[in-house]
Amino acid sequence: MQLHLVDATYELFRAHFSPRPPVRGRDGMILTGVSGLVDSLLFLLRDQGATHVACAHDRTVRSFRNRLYAGYKTEEGLDPEVLAQFPVAEAAIEALGLVLWPMVDWEADDAIAAAAERFAADPRVERIVICTVDKDMAQCVRGDRVVLWDRRRDVVYDDAGVMAKWGVPPPGVADRLALVGDTADGFPGLPGFGDKSASAVIARYGSLEAVPPDAADWDVSGLRGAATLAGTLRDRMADALLFRDLARLRTCADGVPIPETDVEQLRWDGADRERWLDFCETYGLPKLRDRPHRWRGEAAGTAGA
Repeated sequence: MQLHLVDATYELFRAHFSPRPPVRGRDGMILTGVSGLVDSLLFLLRDQGATHVACAHDRTVRSFRNRLYAGYKTEEGLDPEVLAQFPVAEAAIEALGLVLWPMVDWEADDAIAAAAERFAADPRVERIVICTVDKDMAQCVRGDRVVLWDRRRDVVYDDAGVMAKWGVPPPGVADRLALVGDTADGFPGLPGFGDKSASAVIARYGSLEAVPPDAADWDVSGLRGAATLAGTLRDRMADALLFRDLARLRTCADGVPIPETDVEQLRWDGADRERWLDFCETYGLPKLRDRPHRWRGEAAGTAGA
């Protein structure tokens, strides 16, 4: 079997900001993101053949990382219309009968990393497919057993794909982010390091600690300004290690709560008809009533009958 792990927060944001007509629910509430999330999940199940699926979602934007670094991302500046859809998105996922991991203090990325590590050890799982284009998640890739899938472009990133796109192997992704920074997550990296220089240094040495402190000892082909970069890294190693800690995804060993221990607990058996119809009624989304193609307890193909 294949296990699909979905970053539901990413799907919600992507749908909300997509160039589609707005979807309004009860009392005029904007639910474009939720509607798009539902369509995306049902397409994954109906047309893309997923059988075992779990969705990770950020119940709150802030996490333990905000305590590590004051500049880490918060809800400030985010569209309030998308923030208001967070609880509705979770209700939709559960009404569809999918496993939901709502993260508080942790992040959805951590939940996916934790699940990927846990279920990769199961011999019944042939491949784990992480449904996201988030570069942070590239650190989870393991050969062709744990991969990233860009569903929009239908591109799969295995070890070689990560190296080709980001210039480092999966174990070096967090170290690379420490140098180049991540504007989406709110940490700047180190001055002078760009995509190419950060990738070249980490690809050559593997980790921040392994980089020689003196540029005279650097052996990085085609790199310009090595003396300046080496000095910056040497002087600001503490910052780099902090930024790497922010970028490093946590797993069950760190305390990330993934209740399911058997992959069969992630099998999708259809939407609960009563719960789904109640969801549509509660949030004023009648056009979604007949979207599920399979109801729990009924034979495949009977939805909407």
